[in-house]
Amino acid sequence: MLYCRNRLIHMHRCRGITRKKLNLFLQVDPTLQSIYALSPTELQNKFLFTRKQAENFYQDLHHPMLLQQMKQDLATYKVITIKDENYPKLLKYINDPPLVLYAKGKLEFLSHQPAISIVGTRMPSNEGKHKTEKIVQPLIEKDFMIVSGMAKGIDRFAHEAALKYNGKTIAVLGAGFQHIYPKQNRQLFEEIVKKGLLLSEYPPHIPPAKHQFPERNRIISGLSYGTLVVEAMERSGTLITVGQALDQGREVFAMPGSILDPKTKGCHQLIQDGAKLVYEAKDILEDWDRIGKFLYSSIEYKK
Repeated sequence: MLYCRNRLIHMHRCRGITRKKLNLFLQVDPTLQSIYALSPTELQNKFLFTRKQAENFYQDLHHPMLLQQMKQDLATYKVITIKDENYPKLLKYINDPPLVLYAKGKLEFLSHQPAISIVGTRMPSNEGKHKTEKIVQPLIEKDFMIVSGMAKGIDRFAHEAALKYNGKTIAVLGAGFQHIYPKQNRQLFEEIVKKGLLLSEYPPHIPPAKHQFPERNRIISGLSYGTLVVEAMERSGTLITVGQALDQGREVFAMPGSILDPKTKGCHQLIQDGAKLVYEAKDILEDWDRIGKFLYSSIEYKK
C-alpha cells in the first residue's frame, strides 16, 4: 500500500495529468504500477490523453529530478492521500475530492468536528473585522474549528480571530507552501503553522495561478458542515465557495448588513435565495444541533 501511495503522489505531480485521469488509473490498476510501463501512444489510446498530454506525463513520470523533488517534499511536509486512514471523511465524499493534500501544522485537526468555513470579500467594510470576531469568538468557545482560505479581508479576519481566542483553524491555500499568497500574510502563515493547520492540493513548488483559487474552494466548503458568508459583493468570488457548499449538500449562512453598502449585497441575495440569516453565533449553534451532527454521523456511517 505504501508503494501505491507514493506512486499516487508521484503521478499527481506530473504535467498532463488530471484528477479524472488519476481516478481512472486507480480503477484500472489500484497499485498504479502498470502505468509506468505504458508508452505515450499507449497512454493516448487507453486513457484518451491528447498527444501533448501523453508526452508531458510520460516525460515527467520518468524524470529523475521530479522523483527526487518528491522524495525531498515527503521528508519535509506531511502528505495525505485519499487512500490514507487520516484523510478527512467529510472531504472524501464530496464530488471531485482532492487525491493528494500537503499539510503543515496540526494534522489532528483534520478529524476535528464541528467545523465551519467562514469566507467573504477581500475588500471588507470597516465593520468586517468586528462582524467576523462577533461570530467567531462564541463558536471557538463551543470548540468549533474555523476553516478559510487565508486570502485578504474576511478570510484573514476569520483565521486571526480563531487564533486570538485560542481556537482551531485550517487555512486551505491556492498555491504550494513555497509561495505564500498574498505575501502580506506571511506572519499569519507562520502562526497557523504553529497553532493551526495549513493545507494545499498543490505541491510546494507550485506558484499561485488564477484558476487554482476557485478550485481550492471546494476543499474549504468540503471540510465543513456549513459555510458562513460575512460580506460579499453582488458578483463575488466568494459565491463560488457557496456554490460548492450547496453542491456538497452543506448548509449556507449569510450575515446581513446595510442596504447602502455594496459589500453586503451578495449576502442579501443569498438570504433571499434561502441561506440562513446569521445575526449572532447562536443562529449557527442551533443549526448545528439540528442538522450538523446528523451530517457527521451519516459520514461516519459510510465508513
